[in-house]
Amino acid sequence: MKLVMLILNKTECLDELLEEFAEAELPGATIVDSRGMVQELNEVEDDFRIAGSLRNFFAPAHSENKTVFMVVKDEDVTTVSRLVNKATGGLENPDTGILFTLAIDDVEGISR
Repeated sequence: MKLVMLILNKTECLDELLEEFAEAELPGATIVDSRGMVQELNEVEDDFRIAGSLRNFFAPAHSENKTVFMVVKDEDVTTVSRLVNKATGGLENPDTGILFTLAIDDVEGISR
């Protein structure tokens, strides 16, 4: 089993993505509102030099993102990746999102 984590910057794609997951019989995604470090620093009124330099270097086009996580069978990771790239137009595009997986040694409470 794998934990698939998606930090979705292109939040306007979320509904389409969840519909794709449902059609592929991949239910059980959990969605959490999230913000990255630079997004948070943009809200801070401090004079820290590093914060200022980060603000100038990184200019996020969004004020928040969505973190989507789901537990899937190892063989479903490719399908999840394909659906994410389809819904977003491709994670290789800037400011779209990041997808990664973590191995799960044990899981209770779900049947897959």
